[in-house]
Amino acid sequence: MTYSVLALDLDGTTLTTDHQILPEIKDAIAHIKDTTTVLLVTGRHHTAARPYHHDLELDTPIICCNGTYVYDYSTNSVITEQAISHDNARQFVTLAQQNKLNMVMYVTDKMTFSAKTPIHYMEAMETWSQQFPADIKPEIERIDSFLDEIDNNTYIWKFVVEGNIENITNFAELPFIRSTFTGEKSWSNRIDFSNKGNTKGFRLAEYLADQRIDPSKVVAIGDNHNDISMITLAGLGVAMANADEAVKQIADRITTTTNNDQGISEIIADCF
Repeated sequence: MTYSVLALDLDGTTLTTDHQILPEIKDAIAHIKDTTTVLLVTGRHHTAARPYHHDLELDTPIICCNGTYVYDYSTNSVITEQAISHDNARQFVTLAQQNKLNMVMYVTDKMTFSAKTPIHYMEAMETWSQQFPADIKPEIERIDSFLDEIDNNTYIWKFVVEGNIENITNFAELPFIRSTFTGEKSWSNRIDFSNKGNTKGFRLAEYLADQRIDPSKVVAIGDNHNDISMITLAGLGVAMANADEAVKQIADRITTTTNNDQGISEIIADCF
């Protein structure tokens, strides 16, 4: 089979556990990107993915927030989106606060989290973001009110809820949440909530149709539950050696090494 598209998750796949792209991985992508469409398909906000898109010297758009929107860095614009409505976002925040859950809210051009009850991984991300120059620096902000922030933004992309996974899973089963949002596990103690129907696979399929590319021409690589939809869509769906077991079960192939080693480079060498 001849493949023409490589769809890559970032965290746990293209990135090491300390959020780096190994030189070998960067070289492998550089070797094929002039003849292959390399797409980053991530749960991240576009500002948090920008440094990696820049580092890889890609000129393709990026699929963000688990398929919520497609962003073009060359024009700094949203190509297509299915954001959460402001009313639904307000109800989500109210329910999450009633259930005493920790939240991150991704809005138009930044990621926001509570200044009163900060989440540790967002504090770490905030520190990480300081290393980048202003033109590619991820935008992260501590806020006093999620509800005020909803009113002040055009787009509400997604929520990340972190904590006891059983509590979050129970929250995901509440009738309003279940009927209005797609909830996908993105880390061992996190579930991402986006507008109902948004998945990486859905938005990737839409992009492929627009470009008149058959999904059989795609190699998709990921490691967590939010990658399953694009892995099953692709002609060759690949799970990382470090992937969640549920992802390995549906993949056509599993890498022999993890994201902290050669990882995706073997797939690139074999398929492109």
